[in-house]
Amino acid sequence: MDSIDRLKAGDEAVFGMLYTRHTPSMIRVAATIVNSRATAEEVSQETWLAVLKNIGGFEGRASLAGWIFTILINKARTRARRDGRSVSFEEGGQGNDLAAAFDGHGRWKEMPELWDEITPERIVAGRRLAEHMRDAIDAIPPAQRAVIVLRVQQGLDPAEVCEALGLSDGNMRVLLHRARLSLRARLAELS
Repeated sequence: MDSIDRLKAGDEAVFGMLYTRHTPSMIRVAATIVNSRATAEEVSQETWLAVLKNIGGFEGRASLAGWIFTILINKARTRARRDGRSVSFEEGGQGNDLAAAFDGHGRWKEMPELWDEITPERIVAGRRLAEHMRDAIDAIPPAQRAVIVLRVQQGLDPAEVCEALGLSDGNMRVLLHRARLSLRARLAELS
């Protein structure tokens, strides 16, 4: 029995594993849409209730994570409209150097120095780096943050990210690229 079937059967261990894996990212994505972290936490909890209530209807046309995040984003948008705040995921242009750091497949053209020089000291400082990355992700514009959390941290397919956020493929790629450039600049500050 796979994890989806076990979740449908009410397996608490599977739910606990999914909850632990996805909740921090869910709160971060919801916070890009609603007005506060507390509201984002509420939206996350509402999403988990909806997931448990509707898991029997999950058909597997998207990944389970994609389905969960689609529910989350819809709930966050509804809450933002109700609270009088909404964030558009469409973003205007910025500079012409977007392709400078990445190749056509989204990989670094040149690895940041930080990753080239891994030493025992840097391994020990890993927690600080993780905190710095969380802060860096939290500092980028909401649309970029939502895309990078869903695409990179959660590993959703590009089509799932586009569907969940209501973006075109091209717009999603631009937002992801800009987020990566911002994060790369923050990482460069550490070296």
